[in-house]
Amino acid sequence: MLSSGPSVCVTWASCRPAPGDTGPPSISAPSPAPYRVCSPQGRSAAGRRWQRDPPDQVLPQWGEDPPRGPAQGETLVIKVSGVILSVVGGLAVGKEGPMIHSGSVIAAGISQGRSTSLKRDFKIFEYFRRDTEKRDFVSAGAAAGVSAAFGAPVGGVLFSLEEGASFWNQFLTWRIFFASMISTFTLNFVLSIYHGNVWDLSSPGLINFGRFDTETMVYTIHEIPIFIAMGVLGGVLGAVFNALNYWLTMFRIRYIHRPCLQVIEAMLVAAVTATVAFVLIYSSRDCQPLQGSSVSYPLQLFCADGEYNSMAAAFFNTPEKSVVSLFHDPPGSYNPMTLGLFTLVYFFLACWTYGLTVSAGVFIPSLLIGAAWGRLFGISLSYITGAAIWADPGKYALMGAAAQLGGIVRMTLSLTVIMMEATSNVTYGFPIMLVLMTAKIVGDVFIEGLYDMHIQLQSVPFLHWEAPVTSHSLTAREVMSTPVTCLRRREKVGVIVDVLSNTTSNHNGFPVVEAADDTQPARLQGLILRSQLIVLLKHKVFVERSNVGLVRRRLRLKDFRDAYPRFPPIQSIHVSQDERECTMDLSEFMNPSPYTVPQEASLPRVFKLFRALGLRHLVVVDNRNQVVGLVTRKDLARYRLGKGGLEELSLAQT
Repeated sequence: MLSSGPSVCVTWASCRPAPGDTGPPSISAPSPAPYRVCSPQGRSAAGRRWQRDPPDQVLPQWGEDPPRGPAQGETLVIKVSGVILSVVGGLAVGKEGPMIHSGSVIAAGISQGRSTSLKRDFKIFEYFRRDTEKRDFVSAGAAAGVSAAFGAPVGGVLFSLEEGASFWNQFLTWRIFFASMISTFTLNFVLSIYHGNVWDLSSPGLINFGRFDTETMVYTIHEIPIFIAMGVLGGVLGAVFNALNYWLTMFRIRYIHRPCLQVIEAMLVAAVTATVAFVLIYSSRDCQPLQGSSVSYPLQLFCADGEYNSMAAAFFNTPEKSVVSLFHDPPGSYNPMTLGLFTLVYFFLACWTYGLTVSAGVFIPSLLIGAAWGRLFGISLSYITGAAIWADPGKYALMGAAAQLGGIVRMTLSLTVIMMEATSNVTYGFPIMLVLMTAKIVGDVFIEGLYDMHIQLQSVPFLHWEAPVTSHSLTAREVMSTPVTCLRRREKVGVIVDVLSNTTSNHNGFPVVEAADDTQPARLQGLILRSQLIVLLKHKVFVERSNVGLVRRRLRLKDFRDAYPRFPPIQSIHVSQDERECTMDLSEFMNPSPYTVPQEASLPRVFKLFRALGLRHLVVVDNRNQVVGLVTRKDLARYRLGKGGLEELSLAQT
């Protein structure tokens, strides 16, 4: 509460550099900076083992709003409508990827309890308006998307654990499981209304591959080497797919970055897909009898009455329907030449399509490619063994689908459960595990998984579960960001405005330091975020002097939650010249016990702290508790294991 009448701001003397400092390193601030710039003593940043980005590639400020794209509601509408058009248009895409993204968008919106598009604040879920809660909600939304797509609630939880979450604990597990359960229930309820059987909640997911007859389709121990061989083939083909897609993505980044060119490329891919499909259908003439086929809408193209064109069915059906056909059609339903041509052509079409500026997923195309060559493998095996009863093409189509998808995305645990839930089949759990594990091991020898590869290409600072194996020789001192701008417990408003306006600050957290007197070195007292300082400046929480002593404006936690997540830029906050001379007391708002690490700590230890605790900042201190640097996720994400050892990456500018 402010006192009535005129007030005079309290000013504080500038803190003195710690003994041994030669003065703060140069930081181009709008005015002479009385704040501290903390840097390691006795060693310059240029003397570190790893070279940092040049000045023209300074990383953006952590916590600043990235360039604002479409709001969440607009993103959701575009994503849903886009995937409908992509699938209906016949592109080699799947709908599961956009569904996962849509679930994450919905979860992120629910966690805020308001709509930025509609400019409405519903005043609900205000407690969840913070980064940690939003992160957990997004992980739950991704799991809900998988649950709705495949009717696999447990698979959705494991997918979020394996690929969708950067932090995990037991409390998050039941949250995500609850979201998957609600997603499955809602899907079944809506489908029961759609099918006219209200309250019948036994409907499968949107993508279901049908139930296998476990009594006739058994496997024996002598098939284990065959499954391993299929896993090896899936790993090799997955590595080839990822390598080709990597080259295509690099070409797009360099030459197809303008929106008009991206639209032209999407139109070109659609035209080529349609042309190739018609050419193959016309040239193959693979006509199969309708009796015994599981094709819902048979296409007679160039075939006699009572027959359908199997190549046309493979191309013109939805990809998931084609997968079901390859799994369950009786032996003799497909010609080996048809399967070989379809596998080869669809492999390159799917590789070319993934990465276009369209809503698309890679799960179903990968399963379709694997099911095609897996069924071809089963037909060949049947010829070799004299049509043995165990050499069923549908069984090997299932194994091929798992091997191909595992070789591309390199997931094991979640894919095993998703495949079992989507086929309502536990019998083949062990073969699927064996195939997926083999495909992952073989694929990792050549190139990383598709998701990890695109995370790297987009320069997203994502941390893997473990530090690079050759990073034990690196210490926190060698990877930290330095110099670090430090603030005092009581700092002038003008200094804070200058610090936040300074574009050379490459971190979102500012260590707060204080010395007992001007002759003592300033020691770490806490950590305050850029977003907190923005809110304090917006509400003008300044220390003032009145007739009864020092008073300050009160601020509620709700004020911080209302500003989240799009905090106003510092340029939009007006601070008068008189207010610049006021003082801000950071004691009540800073984190008084931030996580710290000594500068001699190894990189794997720092890595584990970030991963286990879900950190964004880690203050590096010396043996006197003086700040010498700051480690962020970007500092750790720079380093990865390359062919020649540990290499440093450039990171995204957003």
